[in-house]
Amino acid sequence: MFSTVKNDLPASIVVFLVALPLCLGVALASGAPLLSGIIAGIIGGLVVGAMSQSHASVSGPAAGLAAVVLSSITQLGRFDTFLLAVVIAGAIQLIAGIAKSGFIANYIPSNVIKGLLAAIGIILILKQIPHAVGFDRDTEDDFTFFQKDGENTFSELLNIFNFFSWGAIIISAISLLVLIYWDKTPMKKVKIFPASLFVVILGVVINAVFQNIFPGIAIATEHLVNIPKFEGINSMITLPNFGSIGNVQVWFVAFTIAIIASLETLLNLEAVENIDPRKRQASPNRELIAQGIGNMLSGMVGGIPVTSVIVRSSVNINAGAESKLSTILHGVFLLCSIVVLSPIINLIPLASLASILIFTGYKLAKVSLFKEMYSKGQDQFIPFIATILAIVFTDLLLGVLIGLAISIFYILKSNFLNPFVLQKETMHEDETMRLELPNQVSFLNKASIKDTLWSVPQNSKVIIDATYSDFIDSDVLEIINNFKTTVSKEKNIKLNIVGLKEIYKLDDHIQFVNVLDKAGQQKLTADIILNILKSGNERFVSGNSSEKYLKHQVNATSFGQNPFAIVLSCIDSRTTTEHIFDLGLGDIFSVRIAGNILNEDILGSMEFGVHEIGVKLIVVLGHTKCGAIIGACNHVELGNLTALLEKVKPAIQNEKTVIEYRNGSNSVFVDKVAEQNVFCTIERIRQESTLICELEKVGKIKIVGGLYDVETGKVNFYE
Repeated sequence: MFSTVKNDLPASIVVFLVALPLCLGVALASGAPLLSGIIAGIIGGLVVGAMSQSHASVSGPAAGLAAVVLSSITQLGRFDTFLLAVVIAGAIQLIAGIAKSGFIANYIPSNVIKGLLAAIGIILILKQIPHAVGFDRDTEDDFTFFQKDGENTFSELLNIFNFFSWGAIIISAISLLVLIYWDKTPMKKVKIFPASLFVVILGVVINAVFQNIFPGIAIATEHLVNIPKFEGINSMITLPNFGSIGNVQVWFVAFTIAIIASLETLLNLEAVENIDPRKRQASPNRELIAQGIGNMLSGMVGGIPVTSVIVRSSVNINAGAESKLSTILHGVFLLCSIVVLSPIINLIPLASLASILIFTGYKLAKVSLFKEMYSKGQDQFIPFIATILAIVFTDLLLGVLIGLAISIFYILKSNFLNPFVLQKETMHEDETMRLELPNQVSFLNKASIKDTLWSVPQNSKVIIDATYSDFIDSDVLEIINNFKTTVSKEKNIKLNIVGLKEIYKLDDHIQFVNVLDKAGQQKLTADIILNILKSGNERFVSGNSSEKYLKHQVNATSFGQNPFAIVLSCIDSRTTTEHIFDLGLGDIFSVRIAGNILNEDILGSMEFGVHEIGVKLIVVLGHTKCGAIIGACNHVELGNLTALLEKVKPAIQNEKTVIEYRNGSNSVFVDKVAEQNVFCTIERIRQESTLICELEKVGKIKIVGGLYDVETGKVNFYE
């Protein structure tokens, strides 16, 4: 707790010094009674600070809401009627928070949030340059491009050449140098005394020196903070006009304030989380509840609406604030300063505060941020830039809406291009197109799914896999049903639809199963089968194994079997043949025995496969780090295993490579023996089975060897 206070206390001091002229600007721009508007707004801000979870600074409206306040007071004609609208707006926000409407904030893309932050930074720099040089004709809180005085952001910059103060320029230049180089001095370690506070004190001291020694460049009163004199509590309270509760205009203004204040708060909340060093998450619903109560109290005592303010929030974080305590202290300092310390605060040059805001703006809009967004691609960079330009040339709310619209365009484009996984799988001799739907299939995916299905060639096989889909929009289900009932029949497309939930009122639809029938088996040659095994192993190694739909294959293979290969492999648990070749039920005869050795029973099974079933390919598959080979190399004797290992001995004798350690401890030697064992087994098949040998000689079957690498999953074939 002590460390939090130690960090939040100086941060709050800095923020309240920055906030003073901004609060004054809002109150003057809106036409509200000055002290009552400011202090009541601070009271509402204290409530928000105490109840919310974030450490965003709150008190008085942001730029977009300030314009609404001004037009609303003009529209309603009376300030007390406007206060009623503020109370109702607070109640609407309270209800929205209780109804958990804050989830809207989660759907604002990060590129728009970062664009918002960068735009605020650029606006801070552009808008504070006139104040930094002593040209203070517009209010400090006028952040819109087209100002209320008829000027715009750029014309105001041109005016500084005609209206400026050398004293303000000197103070601003020194202040910026202090802020830039502060972290390179020992003062960086003194957290209780931040650079911003030093800049404010330095500005007051320099101006006092100017007044006494160089009066010609001293900063005039109109370029200093100006807080009116406090004249008692009664002068601050203005009650709402509840007699206007039936006025339709009041309700219209209330909804307008509630919507804009809530949107600006949710946007700023996301932005504050983005720049928070600890990336903490605040509850948007709790924020709306807190702000709703704050606005109700503010309106009850004569205050203007309360909302989150990104400028002070960023200053707050940059000053080292760590919790919402900084926001509460910020409000307390504002209240105390207006009531008690106004004569002292009125000595602060606006140029000092402008320097702090310019430096804050630079931190929000660093060049590195633009480089980062550019590196992410145009779908991130263009909405980011569009948000910045729109906010700079319009206002915060409209700018964000424009950025969102452009970001949504890229989201729609992305969904159109890649809303699902589309794979072409070759099983046996047939090519099958598999369309795997994602977890959430919305109407945004409708066009791309329809284009894909309608472009499927005639006489194709298509699988629509919804196994992983938790939600499918009704529009997409209609597309799938139309393809099933009409298009697939007209184009003679065999269609499988699998994985649909019962709630969709559209059942699974199975027209084909990728199992081998007799006609398909007879079409295959040994070379085609070998390529099927190679392709399957490539899919296995890359992690892209095909979907087998084994449940359907069980029924399809129950009427008979037509395997295309016999694979003699080791009993090793790591060499499951169907897996490493990405095969389904009914594809192969799998013979497994330690050391992939040969005996009469295995040989008889092979003869049955090639003569009676029509198998075209025999594969003898060894593997690296084989336990049986290691046992044979080490001359292990163990019951019946001894006789089995004796059949590996010829492979050991055939391995002529000169190796220092010809035993099971030498992994290189073991793998070479495993390879020789494959060759020995193939030779024994040819020698001991006249039937198989004759079929191979006439080209009806083929015998190949292979070695499976247990480390990579790759099979190297020996043809």
